[in-house]
Amino acid sequence: MTPLARHGLRLAALLLLSLLALQVVFAARIALMAVVDPTSTSFQRSEAWRLLTTQGRILWGQHWQPRDRISRHLERAVIASEDAGFTSHRGIEWEAVEKAWERNQRAVERAERRAAQRPGRPVSARLVGGSTITQQLAKNLLLSGERTVLRKAQEAVLTLWLELFLDKGRILEIYLNHVEWGEGLFGAQAAARHYFRVDASQLSPAQAARLAVMLPAPKRFEKRPASPYVLERAATIVARMGDVELPP
Repeated sequence: MTPLARHGLRLAALLLLSLLALQVVFAARIALMAVVDPTSTSFQRSEAWRLLTTQGRILWGQHWQPRDRISRHLERAVIASEDAGFTSHRGIEWEAVEKAWERNQRAVERAERRAAQRPGRPVSARLVGGSTITQQLAKNLLLSGERTVLRKAQEAVLTLWLELFLDKGRILEIYLNHVEWGEGLFGAQAAARHYFRVDASQLSPAQAARLAVMLPAPKRFEKRPASPYVLERAATIVARMGDVELPP
């Protein structure tokens, strides 16, 4: 074996060991979350930096609430809206991922056709996700917002760690305390106080459904939280909430 080949093998081994060490660190941090409430997520820290650099200050709203002080209506609404199979899957619903990929492929193709018909005018494709609640939590907790194959692979690994070390109730509790509901607005308690002037434990079915509608695009919906679309979509979610199975 030539010196160059040996050097390449040592470098590959070092990269592999570094990758494995990173996974161990991630696994340990997630296992600790079974008993320790995470104070912030990677996404929240990046948002704080963005607000500081663009606005010169950080307007922030968040207050951790244990699960027994969060409305069961909100739990049902979020599951009905975001992840109907939450209590039964193992973190990733491959069929949903496949369907989302197919829809996105069609959206990209339509955007390319429009761009060809209207040269010089910006055209974008509206992409949809197939992520479960566990995947969304994995992404926001420890990862950056970039969309690459490597980041998606790491997201899948973190999703498996979350499902291995935490029960469904704990995953939902952490998710509801850190998910974004507006610019600088995170968690169920801050959202309930901001939009309805009540505590998270007091949210009605209709209020909970309106908050659930906002989750895919909170910065957009916060400008019109009572728009006809939000109210119509919320009514649909309320109708589904009775069939939702909550984790113990």
